[in-house]
Amino acid sequence: MTIETAATQGKKDLKTDGSALKGNYREYGLVLALILIMIFFQYTTSGVLFRPVNLTNLVLQNSYIIIMALGMLLVIVAGHIDLSVGSVSGFIGGLAAVMMVRWQIHYIPAAIICLVMGGAIGAAQGYWIAYHKIPSFIVTLAGMLVFRGLALWLLGGQSVGPFPPQFQLLSSGFIPDVFANPGFNITSMLVGILLVALMIYFSVRGRAKREKHGYEGEPFVLFVSKNLIIGGIILFLTYLLSSYKGLPNVLVVMSLLIALFVFVTKRMTVGRRIYAMGGNEKAAKLSGIKTERLTFLTFVNMGVLAALAGLIFAARLNTATPKAGLGFELDVIAAVFIGGASAMGGVGQVMGAVIGAFIMGVMNNGMSIMGVNIDWQQVIKGLVLLAAVIFDVYNKNKA
Repeated sequence: MTIETAATQGKKDLKTDGSALKGNYREYGLVLALILIMIFFQYTTSGVLFRPVNLTNLVLQNSYIIIMALGMLLVIVAGHIDLSVGSVSGFIGGLAAVMMVRWQIHYIPAAIICLVMGGAIGAAQGYWIAYHKIPSFIVTLAGMLVFRGLALWLLGGQSVGPFPPQFQLLSSGFIPDVFANPGFNITSMLVGILLVALMIYFSVRGRAKREKHGYEGEPFVLFVSKNLIIGGIILFLTYLLSSYKGLPNVLVVMSLLIALFVFVTKRMTVGRRIYAMGGNEKAAKLSGIKTERLTFLTFVNMGVLAALAGLIFAARLNTATPKAGLGFELDVIAAVFIGGASAMGGVGQVMGAVIGAFIMGVMNNGMSIMGVNIDWQQVIKGLVLLAAVIFDVYNKNKA
């Protein structure tokens, strides 16, 4: 190879690297932002952030936000919004308390009834939005008020609890260590190693499949670096959690849901159709996509996830309160937008929403440890959300 040829090849590689970075800079930027924010608060809190007990609390505090963010992502990608998720989760938590505590219904059928009720609420709202074209903002705003009032009525303005101990394990339980090793949960560590191995396997498999079909992927060095960094972070956090009590049960539930939604959005036809509908609903309808049914199903899905989040939150508090879920919708929507979803619809990734939720969670946790007043916490979170939306609009105009 001549010097000129090598130079030309080097320029092409740099161009390819630059194109890959440009095409994925939002994804890489989010991961980098989360790492920098965690390092910042680790320093400013004198090491408290990465203490195993605080990391466990961080997961428990944000699990229900992340679960609802998965459903909100699909709603926003489809070109809609749901303002009722906080009220729905609070109402479902109250319903669970009434059934389990007052009526003494077993926690398993009670939880199933609550999830079905959440789906029914989502269906009721989705019906008016999908088939009668009433703006989702109006329908879900009405739902926010209705279910907040119903939660107050159902609980009689009082807290109801405690829940059965088995139900509390949904949010307060941990993976048992089959090795019964004191001081370190070996089973949880092995689960983390297995998770990283599966992540790398599917990443390599997906890259090979894309190359086989002639699609241009990200450079090999960038691909390896990304997987090593993400895998290293997962193993590090798993080690810290394993040194305390292990992986929380709710983290397992959350991880399974994340994997499911990644599969649905990237591998299944219904996921691609939601993105197509959000990008251009008229074109999607002309291409044969049943947009009304798809919109209806996204709200049913949102209702079920809001109900699950309500159960997890109630189990964590071990009581249902009339004010449960207040303001949840703002954190959920903020997480999705910070994670890269577009307010115009058609754009957004599951992992982006998850990272966005963790960014919000780490900021809340870090500022609370630092003793920042709640009013300034709200100001900072609002500015972060505004910056994320401005960034999205700027890039759309630039494109």
